[in-house]
Amino acid sequence: MVPKFSLPIGIYEKALPQASDWHERLMLGAQAGYDYVEISIDESEERLARLDWPASAKRDLRRAIENTGIPIKTLCLSGHRKYPLGSSSPELRTRALEILYKAICFAADIGIRIVQVMGYDVFYESSSEETRASFLEGLAYGCKWASEAGVILGLENVDHETVDSVEKALWYISQLNSPWLQLYPDMGNLAAAGYDPADELRKGAGHILAIHVKDALPGVVRGVPLGSGIVRFSSVFEALAQIQFWGPLTIEMWSHMEPHRDAFQAIIHARQFVGKLVENVLVAKIHTSP
Repeated sequence: MVPKFSLPIGIYEKALPQASDWHERLMLGAQAGYDYVEISIDESEERLARLDWPASAKRDLRRAIENTGIPIKTLCLSGHRKYPLGSSSPELRTRALEILYKAICFAADIGIRIVQVMGYDVFYESSSEETRASFLEGLAYGCKWASEAGVILGLENVDHETVDSVEKALWYISQLNSPWLQLYPDMGNLAAAGYDPADELRKGAGHILAIHVKDALPGVVRGVPLGSGIVRFSSVFEALAQIQFWGPLTIEMWSHMEPHRDAFQAIIHARQFVGKLVENVLVAKIHTSP
């Protein structure tokens, strides 16, 4: 019998309520109805230190995944905000490359399939032709390391003019022409930057590995509850059906930005919200036969 198709819906680590360890964190994700969790390697020293975990700590994480049955499919690498690939500082660029290399190795060790790389050439300094050229060079290194590890890099559109759209992200992908660098779009970021997410996602047809599901307001990319912002989710999911997208959907939320709601109930509500869109639009419209 041919197995049924099942589109995975995941939750961003920072959306989960406070947890004592990874076993508890993954269990919370499972109890809220999610199929996987996305781990964060951000610019904090605490999370960057994960890249230097000893073998025993990585083994503990793999054991938590095995015991709960909830995988970590994706890694959100936002540490490059502080240590950008395009920095005018050679020292910062070197540190950025080290972070990218270690993130790819970490993903391979844990069994993570996708490392999301943010489209910041720089963040805390001014962008220029030089910073964008260095960013492209850094991505080229990443493609080589990713190919060696069997891990795919997903370039995200962000709140920065260098890569604030799918079209701009595709330019970098076309320059490197590597199967190991594709798209990991964020629909909320697109809307906040003034783009129509549905139109932009259609441009990415055939290159989208996974998608961040998030609402937004003009210029506001965090803390907007699903359905209360400017993202027109029905048209976005119609567009995904049109391009035959069938891959991980990661809901991106932050538990500390839910001051008026219980964080656990918030992620349950988000899972139900996206689940209805998947069933009513994607499953209903995509012909999933080979």
